[in-house]
Amino acid sequence: MHLNTRHKWSEGSYTRCSWFTFDACYSRSPFCVAHKGIFTYSLSSPRMYNKMWHQTQEALNSLLDKESRNMMESQSNQVFIFQMLATFYIKYVQIFRNLEDVYDQIVHPQKRILIRKILDGVMGRVLELKNEMVELELTEFHYFDDILQDLKLAPQQLDIPIPKYFLKEKLEVIKGREKILAQILADTGLKIPDKKYTVKGIPLEEAVKLIQIAERARQGRLRAMFMKQIFLQEHRAKQAKILGEKVADVGVAALRIQKVWRGFHQCKKTEKQREEEMIFLGMKPPPLFNEVSATVIQAEKVSSLRNEVQIKHEENYKEALVTIKEDLKLIEGPDVKENLQDQIRHWFIECRNLTGTFPEYPNVEEGGSAIIFSNKTPQQVTEDIIANQEEEEKNKKKKKKKKAKKTKKPKKEKEKKGTKEKTKEEDEGWKMSPSVFLPTMEEGNNVYKDLWKNKDESWNFPQDYDPELIKQEKRKELESEIRVQVDELMRQELKNLKLAVDREKEYPVKEAKKKGGKKKGKKGRKGKRGKKDKDLTADRTIESLYKELVEEGLLIQALKVNLSDYIGEYSYLGTTLRQVSIEPMPSLLDVRQLIALYGILPLGSAAVHEKAPLVKSLLLAGPSGVGKKMLVHAICTETGANLFNLSAANIAGKYPGKNGLQMMLHVVVKVARELQPSVVWIGDTEKTFYKKVPSTERMIEPKRLKKQLPKILRLLKPDDRILIVGTTQRPFDAELRSFCKVYQKIILVPRPDYASRFVLWKQIIQRNGGVITNALNISCLAKVTDGFTQGHIVEAVTGVLTDRRIRQQTYKPLMAVEFIAKLTSMSPVYQEEEESFKDWYAKTPMGKKRALALTGGNTEKEKEKGKKKEKKGKKEKKKK
Repeated sequence: MHLNTRHKWSEGSYTRCSWFTFDACYSRSPFCVAHKGIFTYSLSSPRMYNKMWHQTQEALNSLLDKESRNMMESQSNQVFIFQMLATFYIKYVQIFRNLEDVYDQIVHPQKRILIRKILDGVMGRVLELKNEMVELELTEFHYFDDILQDLKLAPQQLDIPIPKYFLKEKLEVIKGREKILAQILADTGLKIPDKKYTVKGIPLEEAVKLIQIAERARQGRLRAMFMKQIFLQEHRAKQAKILGEKVADVGVAALRIQKVWRGFHQCKKTEKQREEEMIFLGMKPPPLFNEVSATVIQAEKVSSLRNEVQIKHEENYKEALVTIKEDLKLIEGPDVKENLQDQIRHWFIECRNLTGTFPEYPNVEEGGSAIIFSNKTPQQVTEDIIANQEEEEKNKKKKKKKKAKKTKKPKKEKEKKGTKEKTKEEDEGWKMSPSVFLPTMEEGNNVYKDLWKNKDESWNFPQDYDPELIKQEKRKELESEIRVQVDELMRQELKNLKLAVDREKEYPVKEAKKKGGKKKGKKGRKGKRGKKDKDLTADRTIESLYKELVEEGLLIQALKVNLSDYIGEYSYLGTTLRQVSIEPMPSLLDVRQLIALYGILPLGSAAVHEKAPLVKSLLLAGPSGVGKKMLVHAICTETGANLFNLSAANIAGKYPGKNGLQMMLHVVVKVARELQPSVVWIGDTEKTFYKKVPSTERMIEPKRLKKQLPKILRLLKPDDRILIVGTTQRPFDAELRSFCKVYQKIILVPRPDYASRFVLWKQIIQRNGGVITNALNISCLAKVTDGFTQGHIVEAVTGVLTDRRIRQQTYKPLMAVEFIAKLTSMSPVYQEEEESFKDWYAKTPMGKKRALALTGGNTEKEKEKGKKKEKKGKKEKKKK
């Protein structure tokens, strides 16, 4: 029985109805909802996400083809190279955004495994391309406004998404860890109590007096108002008598009322039309813009149901992996065993017929009989044996000839070859460095083409696992397991054949192995690695070390802050300014992008962290109030990482002495490794690298970690998802060389520009309960507050928008003057301070390289080429 409905636009919480079958709805799928007798098919249906996946895979396939072509070509034009890299980067980011949505919402467990593999590959490739652009332009910040214009894309489409699986897959672990941390803080009394404002009590007599004063004042105001009305009435009557005014005619009165009413009505109508026009042009938000619509609520419900279905299907898939393998073992296991034995026996006989002796059976370490029959028939194996024998004979003859030629070659020819190779390398242009993630993406793309591209899934509406695919995988596993057993049997059979036919005996060779093992053992004892890798807390559990760090205040609770809460706007004139040889200051959105690329993506994914360009340490430098600490907490929130606070002020007086410091760092690194991902935060990090320690800070020993930090960085490996993040507002106080050696990536966090300030004012006022009207000129606020940071803006907004002021907004709208009055008591970031940060950054390794590339880099290269030509000319003259 089928029930079909036509396309309808519904006014309820569902967007539209489409063709749908009663059978599908009867299956109780979470993707269909019955509403007032009409079956609706959700917009976020499996069909939609499957289509989205197919389109994304097609885009990825074409991009991989283009990239494989460009990998081989060498280029010399730097502008063209950057344009090419930037285009690839933008397209990979778009694919990354689509794949992240698909992986989050698709419910088919086997598809999710493949999508996850491709998603990690795309993430890694984005990081590789970013690294290529940094090495090419010698700057962390890049501007794509011209390329986005050519591709007809909005800047918002370039925003790096943070995969939801970072937190979803370890939600229970994070919740458990948070509970333990809260319990330890509560037990030790370290939890920060909520602020309670104490109110002093007053005596009863004073309270009565205050009430009396207020009541008498109220009565006085009412009496004054009443007397004023009487006076005005008497004054009007006197004026009428003196002037002798007559009562107006009814027609004249009606005309006057009509005139006023029509004017008022037209003003309101014009105001409404102007507002509609502004909404149409996108210059004003529509009414009830901040209220969540019914369709959004419904979409959230569907996505939560989809997540439940994902979990259920994943459990079914894991159960099926076990049950299907057991069934295959019972049904197909004996046949597989017989086939393998027959193949190996056939191989014995063929080798005996060709060579006259039985072959040597491969060892377990080499892979056993799997090496011989890897995708080959017994006939192909015999052909390989003959071919190998012929090749061995040829190789022996070639080696003898080569040895004779090598002795005759003079040294001059070798030198000439070396110089030729060098000149070839110099003449060759820029080539893209080989990618680690391209093979994984290509492999995933090929699997998609073979399995899923043209697969008929009409039978699988609920999108549960496909049993046939599981059987294909498990057959291979079963064959490899049975092969191990068969190898043991066939080795014994081969021994028996050799004894019976050739009368050969195999003698075990144990002495040679022991000697080799002893030599390796002696080599391994070189150096003092044993002392360095010694576990100082081998007798203690991770739980006890975790508790100790919490009690000491070294492991702290990260604030719940998302990266999207760091508000900023895109820099629209970056490329234009660079073309006029002006280096633009990065926008807040650029900083947010770098935090996502260098901090969140590698920490969130173990597969990406192992293979992507490794970033062990990160420095956030900028004036006070620009959100450096907020970004540190955002990294921890988005990845579910632990936060260790090793600031100079925080470790003062803890773990005293050299041994104590060594123990502290050992415990921190050990816990960070075990409970990774982890972030080690060093606030006011310039204190650790002071040029000269101020007399007021000598007691806290701020330079304790200076020599230890490089050692910690050396210990960190690609498997360790640990990031050291330093924050500083006075980097010029630190010794630059040691400072830059520790911090691999330095990000300059600037004060907000006009565009960012405009967005900040708007969003922070709305988040704190403010209503934006025509009376509030946000553009004026953004212009006037040039130099003020995000911290200043937040402080001003929270200071103005009290509970009482929020209630008054209906009859007293907000004005820009109220916020400016609050800012008068704050000191902004002046131009001189911003210039000092720029000058400091210019002295860093990246800043120096950038300056050389812009000014003297090209002239130096030309001079070197000129010198080489002169040398060549002199040599030629000498020869003549």
